[in-house]
Amino acid sequence: MKVIGVHLDRCTGCKTCELYCAVERGSNEKTLLKAVQESPSPRPRVRVEGSNEVPLPLQCRHCLNAPCLNACLSGALDREPETNLVVIREDRCIACWTCTMFCPYGVILPWPEREYALKCDRCAFMENPVCVEVCPTQALELVDLDDFEGMLSERRRRVNETLSINDKNRGLLVLDLER
Repeated sequence: MKVIGVHLDRCTGCKTCELYCAVERGSNEKTLLKAVQESPSPRPRVRVEGSNEVPLPLQCRHCLNAPCLNACLSGALDREPETNLVVIREDRCIACWTCTMFCPYGVILPWPEREYALKCDRCAFMENPVCVEVCPTQALELVDLDDFEGMLSERRRRVNETLSINDKNRGLLVLDLER
């Protein structure tokens, strides 16, 4: 399964991902010039939270045990069997916003003007998510979950080695995670 990985050290908080997401996924015309004139205004499925010093792009994590799926009163939220993505069937949504209350990451948003909940579906109909494609600093990356787990296990191994060396020396603990 592919996930959108975030390189926090690269994100500048420019919100280019938000802008293009809103135009590509929320507008009827799919161009910035026409999207800004639409009513209701297009809204992004990804958003950048935090300050410019510590920005954090947030989008649906497509949890394996997704609380929003069980919370949805109308069955509008569903898991795609082929991709394992949690998607919303906009035509089934009754705009009760129950899913927004149960989302542990706060990334399902109400869109009262269009009467359905708004969430990232990782641009399932496109080859790559638009936010990943347009990020000027490549802070967003589409990665295979297995590759990501491998990278994390390697990093954990290096940290454990560093901890065991520092434990033997009983000295100052310095972690170099950049290696």
